[in-house]
Amino acid sequence: MKTLDVVVAILLVVGGLNWGLVGLFKFDLVATLFSGQGAALSRIVYSLVGLAAVYQGFMWKAIQNRWSMSPATA
Repeated sequence: MKTLDVVVAILLVVGGLNWGLVGLFKFDLVATLFSGQGAALSRIVYSLVGLAAVYQGFMWKAIQNRWSMSPATA
């Protein structure tokens, strides 16, 4: 499950950076990389970011518990 948590976190960072670029510069990096907003790969990335947000929203407490019970790695 921790691997899924990390993938979700990465997707949320990607989504957040993309929205930041859209808001500040009207530049959609995902659309630029994958040939437009309607391209299949762009839609997949957008969908994965959306699903990651839903997962994070519903599972935040379980994720928090999973990570807090881990032994500290120094």
